[in-house]
Amino acid sequence: MSSSSPMEVDSQLPNGSSVVAAAPAAPPPPSKSGKLAESLKLEHQLLRVPFEHYKKTIRSNHRTIEKEVSAVISGVSAAADSELTRDEAVDQLSSLVSRLQGLKRKSEDGSRTEHLQAQKCRARLEHLESAELENMSEWNNTRLKRMLVDYMLRMSYYDTAVKLAESSNIQELVDIYVFLEAKKVIDALQKKKVGPALAWCSDNKSRLKKSKSKFEFQLRLQEFIELVRDDENMQAITYARKHLAPWGATHMKELQRVMATLAFRSNTDCQSYKVLFEEKQWDILADQFKQEFCKLYGMTLQPLLNIYLQAGLSALKTPFCYEDDCTKEDPLSQEAFRKLAQPLPYSKQHHSKLVCYITKELMDTENPPLVLPNGYVYSTKALEEMAKQNNGEITCPRTGLVCDYTEVLKAYIS
Repeated sequence: MSSSSPMEVDSQLPNGSSVVAAAPAAPPPPSKSGKLAESLKLEHQLLRVPFEHYKKTIRSNHRTIEKEVSAVISGVSAAADSELTRDEAVDQLSSLVSRLQGLKRKSEDGSRTEHLQAQKCRARLEHLESAELENMSEWNNTRLKRMLVDYMLRMSYYDTAVKLAESSNIQELVDIYVFLEAKKVIDALQKKKVGPALAWCSDNKSRLKKSKSKFEFQLRLQEFIELVRDDENMQAITYARKHLAPWGATHMKELQRVMATLAFRSNTDCQSYKVLFEEKQWDILADQFKQEFCKLYGMTLQPLLNIYLQAGLSALKTPFCYEDDCTKEDPLSQEAFRKLAQPLPYSKQHHSKLVCYITKELMDTENPPLVLPNGYVYSTKALEEMAKQNNGEITCPRTGLVCDYTEVLKAYIS
């Protein structure tokens, strides 16, 4: 059951008689403010992604400025050391001035981009700070929409994700712009083009090197394979000398295997080399890019929606969930949830019976347990009877909490 509270346990003694014993008092349920604080700890990705994008833009702008300023200084030094006529000197300086003006425009554009990305970080911080006990229902609704947008973007439903973000006014809280950047590379790989992926590797070379990524090497191998497939052997050898040889010190075994395709060709029956020419290699590259992309921006490898669902399913999964007579109220009676829960372990179960504190009756599928807002659990029959006698109000016999019957939640016994 997905709730912990004081309860009574009906257990069987060795001689077959039964006894009802009071279980040890459970710790008091966590306060709502404590639950809120724990919930916010899961929002790492919400802040990490725009911050990483912001840092990347700053680094890119810094490199551009350094490159242009260095070129201008070199140009001034070269002009000073050369014996130029007056007209030549004027032309040279005019060219340098034009270059500086171009740099100014680039700097202004870069500054605006940095400002927009800083604003995204600020908006997300303010969103997290706005989470209060009084507005948790609305805040959680926004969180659900964010997770749905994240899921759609990862599943390549870009247009639907954009429409949901716009209709919910959460554009500042989702990473559409980041996933659209990835979309260009994924689309190119699906068309068997490595150019955009190699450009992405070049832009992020230092960070990929730090994480010991093999993605660029895999792209180079695939480009070599395509040359061999087209019987461009000499061009393939030249390509290998230029782009694959530098990887020899760390990936010699893989390099030797790929170089052997020059002898085996694309129509080989040898499985070790035949697999290198299969179309699925492009799908593997696309999947590998998605993993590298997520790691670069600090994203989870799985959609957030899957992670949250699996967290809940892990408490419900038992062998009974996979039997034909599994109750339809159990989420794991549905095939989609069963597939999602497949890698999860079974939840720890004790062979105990839940007895209602009020009626002393057994709580089961016919008389399911209900959870009050304070975390205590009582049977449906007891709370329904109490609500009828008190105009829909329920009073917790242990803590004195008064709430409406509509506020209770159903708990599942697994």
